[in-house]
Amino acid sequence: MATHTTTAESQLAVLGINLPAPPAPLGAYVESADAGNLLFLSGMLPVKDGKLTISGRIGKDLSVNQAQEAARIASLNALAAAREHLGTLDRLKKLVKLTVLMVTTDQFIDHAAVADGASNLFVQIFGEEAGHVRLVYGVQSMPIGAPLVVDAIFEIEPP
Repeated sequence: MATHTTTAESQLAVLGINLPAPPAPLGAYVESADAGNLLFLSGMLPVKDGKLTISGRIGKDLSVNQAQEAARIASLNALAAAREHLGTLDRLKKLVKLTVLMVTTDQFIDHAAVADGASNLFVQIFGEEAGHVRLVYGVQSMPIGAPLVVDAIFEIEPP
């Protein structure tokens, strides 16, 4: 578990996590932008090397466990985009807000469990004491047929 003296980069090493290459935008926008002490990331999809790794509708084509893995992959992409923007993840103080939008059936109600695939990764890196607020909800569709998108806002240290 991360502590206040553990850096994000060292915690990734402890966990044996290698970040993917940062994703490229799918349109006319940038993947990250900072304002003051906040870093805003564009919505991250579960892609690897520009290709969707998991697709389908949660509750129909995908189980909660499969959707959690999609959320984890999207969160790793968020960290990769943050590293590219900041030069190092060690400037990340904490995750402030996490939003997870997911393509579900009308009957699906386990949104929180799916979002835990993202939240648990961030807790492993930043520690439980860092905490984050979260919003989750279901939607009809996503870009390129993705099952979910992860949106993150981080507090950052000044350069």
